Amino acid sequence: MKITITTEPGCDETEINVKCGRLDDDVEKLLAALRMLDMKLSGSRDGKQFILEIKEIIYIDSVDRRTFLYTAAGVFQSSLRLYELELKLTECDFLRVSKNCIINMNHIISIEPDFDRRLILTMTGNIILPVSRQYAITVKERLEAQYEK
Repeated sequence: MKITITTEPGCDETEINVKCGRLDDDVEKLLAALRMLDMKLSGSRDGKQFILEIKEIIYIDSVDRRTFLYTAAGVFQSSLRLYELELKLTECDFLRVSKNCIINMNHIISIEPDFDRRLILTMTGNIILPVSRQYAITVKERLEAQYEK
């Protein structure tokens, strides 16, 4: 991979151009990481609205028709539904692991098998999250694809 950086004093915005012979898994991973850098979500807590960087979100959970964003800084409520966030974040290394939970794959510390073909994830901050049987195969495949090299 060749990386070229050009600085221009009058440039107001960073521009990234990707040239490649073909769009393979490595390029897709690079693009996903770049998308995460620029994406933000809003969340509320204690009557205040906060702007959260996607990379800081450890996981997203839905309880009683309310959606919560979990970060190391705390828990924030989102106005978006879980399925809306899933669609928005699919290309940014987020993955559904159960009916009511989406995780940021970049915050996984370890994975261990559980009974009945389920998985247990340990996330940043020693957060333990179960992966339901329905999503376990997809999680394994995505993790193998992401970390095989």
